[in-house]
Amino acid sequence: MARIGELLVRENLITPQQLQQAIAEQKAAGGRLGSHLVKMGYLKEEELLGFLSKQYGVPAVNLSEYEIDPALVKRIPKDVLKQHLMIPINLAGSTLILAMADPSNIFAIDEVRFLTGYTNVEVVVASEESIEETIDRIYGADQPASEDVGGPELDLDDVMSEFGEEMDDVDYVTGEDEEGLDFASMAEDKPVVRLVNAILLDAIKRSASDIHIEPYEKMMRVRFRIDGVMAEVMRPPLKMKDAIASRIKIMSNLDIAERRLPQDGRIKLKLGRGRDMDFRVSVLPTLFGEKICLRLLDKSNLQLDMTKLGFRPAQLQDFLDSIHKPFGMVLVTGPTGSGKTTTLYSALSELNKVTENISTAEDPVEFNLAGINQVNVREDIGLTFAAALRSFLRQDPDIIMVGEIRDFETAEIAVKAALTGHMVLSTLHTNDAPGTVNRLLNMGVEPFLVASAVNCILAQRLARRNCKNCAKPIEIDKKICMDLGMSEEMYENATFMKGEGCDQCNGGYKGRVALYEVLVMTDTLKEFVLNGASTAELKHQAIKDGFMTLRQCGLSHLAEGTTTVEEVVRCSVADR
Repeated sequence: MARIGELLVRENLITPQQLQQAIAEQKAAGGRLGSHLVKMGYLKEEELLGFLSKQYGVPAVNLSEYEIDPALVKRIPKDVLKQHLMIPINLAGSTLILAMADPSNIFAIDEVRFLTGYTNVEVVVASEESIEETIDRIYGADQPASEDVGGPELDLDDVMSEFGEEMDDVDYVTGEDEEGLDFASMAEDKPVVRLVNAILLDAIKRSASDIHIEPYEKMMRVRFRIDGVMAEVMRPPLKMKDAIASRIKIMSNLDIAERRLPQDGRIKLKLGRGRDMDFRVSVLPTLFGEKICLRLLDKSNLQLDMTKLGFRPAQLQDFLDSIHKPFGMVLVTGPTGSGKTTTLYSALSELNKVTENISTAEDPVEFNLAGINQVNVREDIGLTFAAALRSFLRQDPDIIMVGEIRDFETAEIAVKAALTGHMVLSTLHTNDAPGTVNRLLNMGVEPFLVASAVNCILAQRLARRNCKNCAKPIEIDKKICMDLGMSEEMYENATFMKGEGCDQCNGGYKGRVALYEVLVMTDTLKEFVLNGASTAELKHQAIKDGFMTLRQCGLSHLAEGTTTVEEVVRCSVADR
């Protein structure tokens, strides 16, 4: 705030002598410079607020004019509010309005994002005295602030209470020790333990799919991937990076002394009432410390009903017809995190009958499925996809799932299995369904084998879904829709919607819907493959045969009000 003092002098609001006296008083008594200038009578409170408002480009507010919700304020501990001299005063949709004495304190704003769950925070400036008075009035002036050294204490009980009664009994289980420890009692241990526990539970509460803990040269941050989009939730002190990494390694049964090599592990949380949550842990040494990524695997949220995944009716029928054939290969393609595993598990669930012998090779096994023989691939000991696939063929299989076809050896065995009376399901990393054919050819698989073995290729993406609570009808310019590829008939019958943002969603979106393209290998397309057709030629012919592309699928969801133009553009490319 010394810089603020110099600016006040420059604006002729105070004299240099008054500034020096206020600085001397600040050094003796502590506190903020602006507060001392007001107390000493050198500056009116209104003048200080007006100056700060102009300096930081934020509105100035009088807290006495606001009816502040105590429940909103109490989502942040009193000691945190007192430490940073701030108070939440209102909610505008999904945006939290935060009054602060120092609007430049970005670390305080990050802490509010983490503690409240609101990623959109709009700052206004208010006087220190009014903020303190309001905090004391809501919390009670006799309530002592925490004296926990090293930052505000994270009350795990408060975090857990938001999960309801099912969180009364919480255990964590390492990868090999299934006895578990009492999770609640660990909250009474060191602050880093409480911090890690709170991060994990907050990610569950927000329905995050991934947690990223990232150290940099001068700071570290924690980000969640929510509905496919990364959002920063907090910035822990940089000095805690090694302690946080060690804590997560202990929970996932990894070597805490190894800091030079990547490691992979698993954490299991028992949330009570039979609900489990698994975290797949990946530790990666980087320039400034170990980056940790945790993938949340919640079996209770695993959607195995294929009718609810986002298929268009004709697409779903084509896919079901393909997986119910007695032999052949069905491939699911898309980038990491596009929902390929969920689609494959849904297909396996559909095929899982007492009369069928099903085996899967996965890296790693994400969910345990009853009645299916699942093998965890471990390349470090030679248990590769190809090795597992060879063993499956000696186990009298009916249906085989290979987690991913990465090389020619795996592709060759999978194709031969599909040609010898087995149904083979697998994934590939390609941009679209027609491009998968050339990917197999580039691996070295012969065109006649591809044409004979492959029944169906499915490509998918995940688009964010409009929040049902706050979505409102909107108008979209016809030219925009035409440029995206929408037909006039679809535009005329469309109901466009967009979420406005509320306390139940993330900026107007909640959940995701899958966009699919299902390419059935017809006799015509097989002839194209045998004749060496390009990806563009295959796609052009497929569209003539009624093939719905990712863009067309996205536009159909847009017309139904399920998603937005921005999401369709983000998840698909224009058809050429």
